[in-house]
Amino acid sequence: MSLIRTPPSAVGRALHPDHQLTLLKGGEALFASLVEAIAGARAEVLLETYMFEFARSVLPVAQALTDAAARGVCVCVVVDGVGTGEVPTEWQQHWRAAGVHWRVFNPARGWRLLLPKRWRRLHRKLCVVDGSVAFCGGVNLLDDYFDPNHGDLEQPRFDFSVRVSGPLVGDVHDTMTRLWARLQLSREHDFGAALEALRTAAKAGTDMADGGPQDGIDARSEDGATSATSPPARGARAALVLRDNVRFRRRIERAYRLAINQAKSEILIANAYFIPGVQLQRALLRAARRGVKITLLLQGRYEYFMQYHASRAVYGVLLNAGVEIIEYEASFLHAKVAVMDAENGAIATVGSSNLDPFSLLLAREANIFVRDDAFAAELRTHLMQAIAQHGRRVEPDAHRSRAFMPRTLAWVAYALMRVALFATGSRY
Repeated sequence: MSLIRTPPSAVGRALHPDHQLTLLKGGEALFASLVEAIAGARAEVLLETYMFEFARSVLPVAQALTDAAARGVCVCVVVDGVGTGEVPTEWQQHWRAAGVHWRVFNPARGWRLLLPKRWRRLHRKLCVVDGSVAFCGGVNLLDDYFDPNHGDLEQPRFDFSVRVSGPLVGDVHDTMTRLWARLQLSREHDFGAALEALRTAAKAGTDMADGGPQDGIDARSEDGATSATSPPARGARAALVLRDNVRFRRRIERAYRLAINQAKSEILIANAYFIPGVQLQRALLRAARRGVKITLLLQGRYEYFMQYHASRAVYGVLLNAGVEIIEYEASFLHAKVAVMDAENGAIATVGSSNLDPFSLLLAREANIFVRDDAFAAELRTHLMQAIAQHGRRVEPDAHRSRAFMPRTLAWVAYALMRVALFATGSRY
């Protein structure tokens, strides 16, 4: 069956109603929901992930994909070439025998990782089953209690995904089929056909994020007015907002900034690697000045040198503005979520995008933005529990008086990040 279809005509202008959303905390909840959906698949399963670790609690997902292909379902899997690399030989044999199709995005090893063009990664985590249900979030296909660099974990990784049915499932399907077509054609070295396929897809329609994030998380019509003749909304309003390296370079960052600008009383952000650019910092500072309570739940454990130390270089200006910073210490915080109140209802987002230059300037990312009080309240409850049970507040005075070495490492890491960005030709 063909994996290419015309994007729906409604794509592009507003949060759409009629969505049913289920918030999934951690890999355990996501993997069980994925297995259930894949086991019921009748025609097609598309899956993308940055990291696919063929071990422990992930094995039922790998087996479910195998079983689906064996019974005639079209199963297509894309993994990132750095996060995952080659599928293990044993599973290559299983998948080949069953008929699973898989591709590796932008593979890079050794010295090739020094090339800036190899820094562009597939970081989004998406799945769509039979065009009727989709999954989006920050959870890799990796056991909650294991880290490839740090080994076994005492507490599970803190992260979220969302299971969704409704109009945006078609948008998830469209963006995944475009990438699959590109990888398929490139593998066959037919670059002219690949370019023509991308041009045809662009002419047919755009992804959810097109038309600007101002529209992407606004429940109004294109002229700014709410339609009096529109039927009453059922279910949650939601939109898929994408970030890539061609057409949607700033969509997720702009969607965040718009939601921050609309916030009336509270902004709660949980983000693994938080190194906001100038414009995002300014949006947060403006919100703080107008009296919005801002709480950031950030990574408290050392994971990677640059992300860990560079994030602390921006703490000072935020703390001085009254922003509360909480560091999560129970395990690795991998979440990329936020809850922001607004005049027309709370806005929440769940996705794969960190608020750092590597996500916002270099990687393919996907977030779902939601305007729904119940969904936002549920996510907020999880975040507040994490803050109360496992958070450590960063005291402004203690941060200002910290030792010479931590301060030096912060600015060294920040400078290295800037040099890396300069090498890519990006501004942040």
